[in-house]
Amino acid sequence: MAFFEVIKKDKKTRAKAGVINTLHGPLETPMIMIVGTKATVKGITPAQLKEINVPCVLCNTYHLYLNPGQDLIAQAGGLHGFMKYSGPMFTDSGGFQIFSMGHGTISDEIKGKGNRNRQKTLLKLNEKGAIFKSYLDGSLYELTPEKSIQIQHKLGADMIAVLDECTPFHVTKRYTERSMHMTHRWLDRCIIEHKRLKSKQALYGIVQGGIYPDLRKISCEYIANSGTPGICIGGSLGKDKAQMDETVKMCHDIIGDTKPVHLLGIGGDLIDLMRGVENGMDTFDCVAPTRNARHGSLFHTKAPNKKINITRSEYRNDMSPIDEDCDCYVCRNFSKAYINYLLRAKEMLGVELCSYHNIYYIINFMRKIRQAILEDRLEEFKISFFGEELT
Repeated sequence: MAFFEVIKKDKKTRAKAGVINTLHGPLETPMIMIVGTKATVKGITPAQLKEINVPCVLCNTYHLYLNPGQDLIAQAGGLHGFMKYSGPMFTDSGGFQIFSMGHGTISDEIKGKGNRNRQKTLLKLNEKGAIFKSYLDGSLYELTPEKSIQIQHKLGADMIAVLDECTPFHVTKRYTERSMHMTHRWLDRCIIEHKRLKSKQALYGIVQGGIYPDLRKISCEYIANSGTPGICIGGSLGKDKAQMDETVKMCHDIIGDTKPVHLLGIGGDLIDLMRGVENGMDTFDCVAPTRNARHGSLFHTKAPNKKINITRSEYRNDMSPIDEDCDCYVCRNFSKAYINYLLRAKEMLGVELCSYHNIYYIINFMRKIRQAILEDRLEEFKISFFGEELT
């Protein structure tokens, strides 16, 4: 069985509906992975993930390496046994955490904040790998391409990523080029280690190259020719959505449709997902749906990309559901007033209900996009959902 199959292509855009065949079942694309950084989706149980029909959970190699450690998780039967989650899973390599330890988030960089107020935990980054201090207790750790693959092998996810340097936004083109070529050499080492372990996990290469089209082209071609079953697009994609769109389009046109392409860290906004699908992306991941939920920022059909803030005083006496057009468990059973009260009272149930709604909403949004592709009405769906915002 092929790892990836394209079922239907949209006639007007680069969008496509496909299937990724994993060891724990098929994944219908396009879809978004729900992030469970530390082997848990915050505020949601594995039983609820199944109830919502979450297609895939993404966990973080860096965090699980530090605590509780890959050996303990392996003893439990890998992440599936440890979490008691039976669906497909993806683990990233730790590359983004190397970046953030040294530079802060991409958002911070673009806004000029950098790492001014951050404790420096990245001590050394070179051809061999990265040496850093644990944010938990200050102890020293080393992460190499080989080590990342070994850790992920023990974690046991269906899909795993090669170690890369997530190139900063503010650095020079010369630095970006050197970093990109080092990421390519790390890819080669990851492939060798993956073969040595005789792993059945699907390995994803990662495209870098920053905001420079010529470097992105080189990286796309290198990754596409490496033989990995899947491809991720990583690093800084630009300072605004327009630049990101151009970068993603170009990458898709070089990579093609024979492998699933994952857009790393994108998926907090419904418009970003819509544009990503139109530009040929198959899968996404983002912490925003659950992070926003913890602050009361909830998806709402009447405000597709603006959400509502359920903690506002206007909802204190509002007995209507979060979204009358949503049929999730939360919207069928609870009022805005009740959830507003729970969050103000700092009751854990409030966070759980908000997280449930946001996950359900975004999962079903992606399913609607897929169905629209299959029925040749993607443009119609986009206009009906977003109105003039994307036209």
